[in-house]
Amino acid sequence: MNKEIVISATDLVKAYRRGSEEVRAVDGISFEAGPGELTAIIGPSGSGKTTLLNMIGCLDNPTSGTLRVGGAQIFGGRRELSETELTRIRREMFGYVFQKFYLIPTLTVEENIMLPGAFYRSPAAKSPHEVMRLLGIERRARHLPGELSGGEMQRVAIARALINGPKVVLADEPTGSLDSRRTGEIKEILRDLSGQGITVVMVTHNLELARSADRVLEIRDGKIHG
Repeated sequence: MNKEIVISATDLVKAYRRGSEEVRAVDGISFEAGPGELTAIIGPSGSGKTTLLNMIGCLDNPTSGTLRVGGAQIFGGRRELSETELTRIRREMFGYVFQKFYLIPTLTVEENIMLPGAFYRSPAAKSPHEVMRLLGIERRARHLPGELSGGEMQRVAIARALINGPKVVLADEPTGSLDSRRTGEIKEILRDLSGQGITVVMVTHNLELARSADRVLEIRDGKIHG
């Protein structure tokens, strides 16, 4: 078994106040993922899946607990990281894929893929042609999102997530807007990414997609169930 750990979460908690009541969206979750491992997070709506994914990706801060990514202490260390440090970690470590694609309709496929570099004002780790070829969308480089199918738009979103050469890809319901055929295509792409050594963590309601993962975390009421 590979002993290297890319993601190490220990007792992660995300709590909110609702009047005098404390609500724990995530309640003491711990797990680890190594390079090339594909983890699926499943559970009913409102169970804390996306909140957990957002904390792993440094998009939300935990109330308590520790998180290490790529050997670096992100949360729970002796000092709180600055927003500049968190921005660097997001840029260097993570690629993000969302259910709604979030493509800019007035930009071409290639321009959408290049957005992370423009946003972070830094050169991309990979060329857009490299990731478009990997995702099979190089012939669509000059097309606008409105000219693409749902499956093609999700491929563009995945290509955009890969442009900075991330060690971890986080996907929130990556097939939620797709039919069964396109879902199968995205499943194979995610497996291919893990085969290249990229750690993939996805939230999904699709049990067939979850069964393709190396590890399944079932979340109920903010806790790992079973």
